[in-house]
Amino acid sequence: MHNPKPKIIFFDIDDTLYRKYTDTLRPSVTEAVNALKSKGILTAIATGRPYVAMPAKVRALAEEAGIDLLLTINGQFIRHNGSVLKTFPLRRENIAALCADLDGLGIAHAFVSNDNIAVSEPLPEVEKAMRHILPQHPVDKDFFRSNDVFQILGFYGKEYDARVDALAAKYGFRTVRWHETGVDILDIEGSKARGIRTAAAALGIDIADTMAFGDGLNDIEMMKAVGFGVCMGNGHPDTQAAADYVCPTVEEDGVYNGLKALGII
Repeated sequence: MHNPKPKIIFFDIDDTLYRKYTDTLRPSVTEAVNALKSKGILTAIATGRPYVAMPAKVRALAEEAGIDLLLTINGQFIRHNGSVLKTFPLRRENIAALCADLDGLGIAHAFVSNDNIAVSEPLPEVEKAMRHILPQHPVDKDFFRSNDVFQILGFYGKEYDARVDALAAKYGFRTVRWHETGVDILDIEGSKARGIRTAAAALGIDIADTMAFGDGLNDIEMMKAVGFGVCMGNGHPDTQAAADYVCPTVEEDGVYNGLKALGII
């Protein structure tokens, strides 16, 4: 294993920087970001969440520590120093067709924009999945007709996976599960990896000089795309397998200690 010398590091939020079920952001995270900044290394957030659903503690970190880049909605919305760098909205006709099919299966869904998440109906499984993302949200089946939507959420158990995967593929979408009743439905080309490649190119940074920390299934492409991928000790086994290095868990100050062990800070 070579010791990486990144110019920019991308951090997932949930179960990487932050524990959503306990609303915990450990002080070592701020220390790590400040140490990186003092060395001139750019810092970035790479999350499945839209900006509106970023936890208050993470948003405060981004503002106070001066995180350079926000790559949200699994890479579909990219902001650099407060300015929008690039967006990848879904096509409305494809959303309409998929949602009609989801309705036919009795599957509730939601529309993710940069500043809102609107649900098709407030069912118990919807509210359970949304509780830790955006507890207050509108109910609007037609939200996508008048708003740019970057991702759809489907609310269904694993028994529907094969059927929804087939429907998603038909309309140029793919799925990534993040909750027992929650699934991201995004553009087939869409991923944190595409967002990272887009951002790196815009900033004139070689992809070999990028690094990322993550834990979940939606981080696997990111691990493979960057010059050096780090998975949390609490991460999914498949994500750990795709990474170049596994650092300690969130509770063990994994980000800080991982950066230290790799000689970056």
